[in-house]
Amino acid sequence: MRPTVILVSVLAAMLASGSFTLPAAAEEAAAAESPAPALPAISVTEVVSQRLSDRIIASGLIAAIEEVQVVPLVEGQPLESLLVDVGDMVTEGQVLAVLSRTSLDLQKTESVASLAAARATISQAEAQLVEAQSAAAEAARVVERTAKLRESGTAPQATLDTVNANETGANARVDVAQQGLESARAQLALAEARLENVDLLLSRTEVKAPVAGKIIARNAKIGAVATAAGQPMFVITRDAALELRADVSETDLMRLAPGQKANMRAIGMAEALQGTVRLVEPTIDPLSRLGRARIQVDEAGDLRSGMFVEAEILAAEREVLAVPVTAIGSNLDGSAVMRVKDGVVERVPVTTGIRDGGMVEVTGGLAAGDLVVLKAGAFVRAGDRINPVVASAGTN
Repeated sequence: MRPTVILVSVLAAMLASGSFTLPAAAEEAAAAESPAPALPAISVTEVVSQRLSDRIIASGLIAAIEEVQVVPLVEGQPLESLLVDVGDMVTEGQVLAVLSRTSLDLQKTESVASLAAARATISQAEAQLVEAQSAAAEAARVVERTAKLRESGTAPQATLDTVNANETGANARVDVAQQGLESARAQLALAEARLENVDLLLSRTEVKAPVAGKIIARNAKIGAVATAAGQPMFVITRDAALELRADVSETDLMRLAPGQKANMRAIGMAEALQGTVRLVEPTIDPLSRLGRARIQVDEAGDLRSGMFVEAEILAAEREVLAVPVTAIGSNLDGSAVMRVKDGVVERVPVTTGIRDGGMVEVTGGLAAGDLVVLKAGAFVRAGDRINPVVASAGTN
């Protein structure tokens, strides 16, 4: 073993002094065997097609879509009875209260008597007209006979003048009788109208519901004199329909439109309620900078007017290209992602759209299947070479 040790020692001394060199092939082999520098492992995610929903969160108070006030159509009559109370469901035409009929019954009796008198007056006027017409016809015949006698010379001119005057008077009496009959008929029409008016007032002593719905207020009191002034007797919610009057920021308001669906939750209610945006009001409060959307509740259930409710409105839902929110970076130039191509990082400006949970829609700048750095700008810059490690699109 000692000669081998001596030979190795001599070779080592020669290499150290530079008097001996290894062949070129040996040097290349040694270089090939040395390890290459390791690239950093960076998590990346793939741009995928995904269905995202644009939801707007709003809140407000429940109110009736339409409130109908019920007032008495007959004034000056005391209220005798109330047939409904607050919270009752009523149908259209249902009697809610009854007013006194005493004075109106007396008026009806008077109107019936006036009607009978008017009919009797008409009968008398008709008889007078017939009598006047008969007298006028007889006067006309007398004039005709007298005129013939005058032509034959057997009747003096004075007689003819007299009968002519009598005919004129008879015709005038016919006109008077005719006018008397017309006046009597007018009185009959007036009496009939008065009777119809009294009957109408009597029918209105029953205060009826103009629409179907729920009674939410009752101001009427038994014994009070009915009047249209002041508070209404009843307030009815038409068809018991309720809506959420939700306050929405002016930026979100621009994304709302009638027909959009909404999920609503109220304190104390376990299940969510469904609704539809009915109206987006065209004004914005200048102080709060909030607009208002009216969301009709499909089934009110136990909801009450005045309750506070939160709503999640589905403004849009579509299939889009999406990346995690963490992949988006922002600066003064706008939004961008760090795309990885052939192991090299490059910065790509993008335009974004819907944000849904941890995902965001990319409307421009990327294509399906592109790889982007999951946490943009955290460890890499444009031009860096990396070892991409594909992570799930939902990983943050």
